[in-house]
Amino acid sequence: MVEERKTHFDTTAVHAGLEETQPYGAAVAPIVQSSAFAYESAKELEDVFAGRSLGYVYSRINNPTVACLEKKLTALENGIGAVACASGMAAITVAVASIAAHGDEIIAGNSLFGGTYSLFAQTLARFDIRAKFVESSDTGSYLHAISERTKLIFVESLGNPKLDIPDIKAISTIAHQAGIPLIVDNTVTTPYLFQPREWGADIVIHSSTKYLNGHGNSIGGVIVDMGTFGWSGEKYRDFRPYLERFGDMAYLSKIRKEVHRDFGPCLSPLNAFLTVTGIETLGLRMQRHCDNALALAVFLKGQKKIQWINYPGFPEHPRFSLAARQFHNKFGALVTFGMGSKEKAFAVIDSLRLSKNLANLGDARTLVIHPASTICADFSDEKKREMGVTEDMVRVSAGIEDSRDIIDDFREALEKV
Repeated sequence: MVEERKTHFDTTAVHAGLEETQPYGAAVAPIVQSSAFAYESAKELEDVFAGRSLGYVYSRINNPTVACLEKKLTALENGIGAVACASGMAAITVAVASIAAHGDEIIAGNSLFGGTYSLFAQTLARFDIRAKFVESSDTGSYLHAISERTKLIFVESLGNPKLDIPDIKAISTIAHQAGIPLIVDNTVTTPYLFQPREWGADIVIHSSTKYLNGHGNSIGGVIVDMGTFGWSGEKYRDFRPYLERFGDMAYLSKIRKEVHRDFGPCLSPLNAFLTVTGIETLGLRMQRHCDNALALAVFLKGQKKIQWINYPGFPEHPRFSLAARQFHNKFGALVTFGMGSKEKAFAVIDSLRLSKNLANLGDARTLVIHPASTICADFSDEKKREMGVTEDMVRVSAGIEDSRDIIDDFREALEKV
């Protein structure tokens, strides 16, 4: 058997996940828009249900088009397997609920995306899963928060919209010394900037809605298992049947046979297809996103009407050195700045013509939003401060347009304020 040659990132992004023989010789993954899949004998279907044979049963559980996306992300993140879900929030819910249960605790950075924070602080609390929130960039705070009930640590590789950066390697060391897994949400950085496995992450989450898809036309989420956590500790005794049957694939098998199957947050084949197509240009787009964000940040920094600006690519950013190491000298596509008041922030947003005002990021288009009145509107003033959100903040997700046009758009908008 010829050993498969490992390819570089951009090549993997294009080719990974595709079957060697596609129907009709197609060069792209087909959209298999089928609810269920037929077998010639009852025994064949029984074997697939029992896990003795590989196959597709029902698209709520697995689907060939969705599997293509899962294989592609597995390759890009250097994992052992993946499960795709209907949204990034669905992926986080499934990933955490497959580990933590009634009476358990989880630890998370306090500058999480608002939807994730709400899930941990409110929704999971209804199931008596308690979240302890710590300062994301304070490595020691994770250690002090661990108790006998702690089942996992959850962090974002790059905070949104605070743009703070946790030391993933140091946090992973703390997690593993305590015998618990580290989950990293890699949405904002993507595997092009950051490979969480190399820094000690056990599970990687993506909202594929963002940069992976890259074109604002589909919702999705993906859980990728690195295969680095053993699940054999006493805290994880509910994993034992899966360890006995599936070995390294215990976590993913537990997901498919429990939470994912029972809650039903399956990704549609069409959305999987659109995301697979988007990933093919991920490397090209992320490079342009980062270049444009830096160019815009440099421009905004010189504008007198702007009161402050936050971008990890500035040497004076408190985590610049860490970002340079973790993200291979790229600093992401998000920029935040303050206008001094909510009214002036609104005025800038309303004056933009090229940039779109909407609740998303990672689009090919440049996007802006006022976080305090939208994605963080339900939080208290104290919580907003912890998340790095101020009333005068504007968040920009730099697109892939010509940077000169993006800058001109902001220049003209600022002249009207």
